[in-house]
Amino acid sequence: MKLTRHNGRAGKNGTYNPKHNDRRFDVEHSEHINPEMTKKNVYWDCYTGIKSVKFRENPGEEDFSFEEIEKLYYVEHYGDYVDAQNARNEKARHTERNRTVEDLLKNKKTCPEETIYQMGTMDEHASAEDLLKVVMEFYQEFEKRFGSHVHILDWALHMDEGTPHIQERHVFDAKNQYGELCPQQEKALEELGIPLPHPDKPKGKHNNRKQTFDAICRELLFEIAEKHDLHFEREPSYGGRSYLEKQDYILMKQKEKLARQEQKLEELTLKIEDVDSLIDEVSSVAYDKAVELVTDEVKAMTHQEDIDMIEDTKAWLQSPERKAPKKERDYAVARLDGVIGKIRKAMQSTLAKVKATLLHADKKKAVTEEIKKQTKPSIMEALRRGMEEQRKKDSEKQAQEKQKKQNMEL
Repeated sequence: MKLTRHNGRAGKNGTYNPKHNDRRFDVEHSEHINPEMTKKNVYWDCYTGIKSVKFRENPGEEDFSFEEIEKLYYVEHYGDYVDAQNARNEKARHTERNRTVEDLLKNKKTCPEETIYQMGTMDEHASAEDLLKVVMEFYQEFEKRFGSHVHILDWALHMDEGTPHIQERHVFDAKNQYGELCPQQEKALEELGIPLPHPDKPKGKHNNRKQTFDAICRELLFEIAEKHDLHFEREPSYGGRSYLEKQDYILMKQKEKLARQEQKLEELTLKIEDVDSLIDEVSSVAYDKAVELVTDEVKAMTHQEDIDMIEDTKAWLQSPERKAPKKERDYAVARLDGVIGKIRKAMQSTLAKVKATLLHADKKKAVTEEIKKQTKPSIMEALRRGMEEQRKKDSEKQAQEKQKKQNMEL
């Protein structure tokens, strides 16, 4: 199995949002999250400590989001630097350079760095208990070695995705020339005594202290895992994607799913080339249903017209304006009720005969053949159009996933 420690600050949509980590969004609409398992997630932040979903849902407890925690930390620790720098900008008449604490949080050079810890993949992985045990011990050693300049702000153990993993966010800081504390990664690592990978070469993108720092952290993580009898592949993977990260694995699975869907679509295409049996069945069912609906409608309409006419006559006979004796009028009304009964009986008999005629094998065959003749071209065209639309959607989705992978920063 692989032991992964993966870092990043921003992607194509800007800096990473801590809302993903503490699940401050509607998880029901997220494809890769199991809402039922979200209840088992664990959350921690540097101000309030460890929390569960049950704690967060308790109305009696004061609950803060990771976003609020990080803003509070930045205000408390870097607010003086922001105010002093803005004052220097105003003095130099360059107020366009002024920034806020929120700007620091959104800038990919000064925002928190996010790290994912994972042991294995969805197919094979260590338990969440082992992951938590190793990473918590790692954090203790991390604090001892680097805590003066690297500060863990929050982390979350996610049990609701394919593989248990921890997503943690931290910030590097050091004092500037004015003695103000501010987020600056390279200066912080320099003050911690972290050397360049190649001290004899100029500092740059491929020769910086962060590379050494990540290598130290990775080695420390392996050592702690081995202390707990957890052994992982030690192949180095800096500067590339030779190891399978969580997002890479998800993308790979999506690609496999799309391939299976495409295969099913091709199989369906072959079957649909012979749709006569399908149209036979559909035409037969459609004809039966049409006969039933038409006869019911005719029955309803015919009854209503006849009965309305007789009811009008009954109302006329029963009107106080009529001069005929009541006994005679009542007799006439009773006779009219009898007529209504006979009409209903006659209509039921007639409709039964009409329905039987329409459903007779010869008549049904002739009509359904005409239905097939008229509908087959449109059915074939609709099926082809549906397949083309599905292929287009699959193609667009593959393109989006490819772009997503290209924009993913390690």
